Order: sequence, then structure tokens, then C-alpha cells
Amino acid sequence: MTSRLAIVTGSTSGIGLGIARRLAHEGYAIVLNGLAEPDEVARLRAEIAAESGMPVEFDGADMTDPAAIAAMVARAEAQFGQVDVLVNNAGIQFVSPVEDFPVERWDRIIAINLNAAFHAIRAALPGMKARRFGRIVNIASAHALIASPYKSAYVAAKHGIAGLTKTVALEAAEFGVTVNAIAPGYVLTPLVEKQIPDTAKARGITEEEVVRTVLLAAQPTKRFVAIEEVAALAAFLAGDEAGSITGAIIPIDGGWTAQ
Repeated sequence: MTSRLAIVTGSTSGIGLGIARRLAHEGYAIVLNGLAEPDEVARLRAEIAAESGMPVEFDGADMTDPAAIAAMVARAEAQFGQVDVLVNNAGIQFVSPVEDFPVERWDRIIAINLNAAFHAIRAALPGMKARRFGRIVNIASAHALIASPYKSAYVAAKHGIAGLTKTVALEAAEFGVTVNAIAPGYVLTPLVEKQIPDTAKARGITEEEVVRTVLLAAQPTKRFVAIEEVAALAAFLAGDEAGSITGAIIPIDGGWTAQ
């Protein structure tokens, strides 16, 4: 059997890049996706390919465009013959009180954090069902399970991801396709780093206080979740041994949602 193929959206940095690296090391061909300059894309592709010995491609599909998402999946199937693993990781964030939340920000967060996963699943699932094998891993958040102030769009989108995960898991269960979501706590990624100043402004506190009293205060371990920890869980869910795990929303949050 040829190596399996994984598409990882939002994989030019942060959690998505960590998952792509881990899957490549596990023997998967990779399609990266995300926002990056051409030189950076070329560097990442060459670096991951050299480290893993696996083919690494890039597709710059716009995650707000349903047609572009479908075309990305179709291109991967045409080039590699199949899409075995789909990791829906693309996401953005904005922090604001709901009455001041810009409508265009709401629409964009829902489009990228929730709608994009639907469109990618819709495109990839028929091939997975036909081959009677597939792994869909949605990167949710602890905010798929609980809420925090000033993150109405993000929390709504991640709760939506949880519901989408469970629904598609039920629909695909008899076809050898599993659908799960990983719900990380705070991981020190560019997405989290960018929200610290906004949270400080919204709460009227310093950025240092945001880290101490808002972010890590939620996690009993008092440390950020490591990208490598999320990537390891994603790799397990992508493998054969996770064939009986489906419809699960799995926290990896230092105990946050246990409280």
C-alpha cells in the first residue's frame, strides 16, 4: 500500500504545523494549507520533506471559499489517489464584548473556524466512505465545551465543531471512517499570542496579568499545552488503533474542563 495522505488546514504555523510535522514523521504524505509567503512555504515543504522523507505539497485554498476548499480536496485526490486523513485546524480569533463585536469579524470567524470544516468534510467524506477508511480530526478547543467572556464568535464556532463532529461520526460510523475533535486548552501559538493584547484591552489589565490570571489560571497544571502533545494525539486518532474512537471530543487542557 502506498503511503497515506493527510490534508492539514491552517498548517503553516502553530498547532497545524506541529500536526503536519508529526504525521509526516509517521509516514504520511502531507498537503499543507495556510497563509504564508512563497519563500516560507518552500522552506517548510523542504524542511518537513527532508526530516521525514515524505512528499509535502502546499495548497493555498482560501478557507472562506467553499469552492476553493472543494477544489483543494479534489486536487489532492487527483495527485495522490486518495485523502485518508483530514485535519480541520484553520482558525482565527477576535476578542470583544458582544455588543461591540464587529459583524464582519463574527462572519469571518464562523466562516474559517466552522464553515470551512463542513466544506472540507463534505468534499473528502465520499471518497473515504467509498474506500471504507478515513480519519477526520477536527481541532476544536476547550471552548467547544465551556465558554469565556468576550469570545462569542470563537465559542459559538467551536461549540459548532463539537456538534458537527458528533453528527458526521454517526453518519460515517459504518464506513470505516472516524470523526473526532481535539479540544486543547491554551497553547502558546501565534493565535493565542495575538489575542493577549485584545484581552488586556477588553478587561483593562496588563498583558502579563492576562497570561497569569486569564489564560493559565484556567489550567490547573499552570502551564501551556505543548503543540507536540496535541500533535501526538492527532497522530494517534489518525491511526488504525483508533478505529473504535469516533464522535469523541477529547480535552487536552491541563485539567481546565475538569473543574
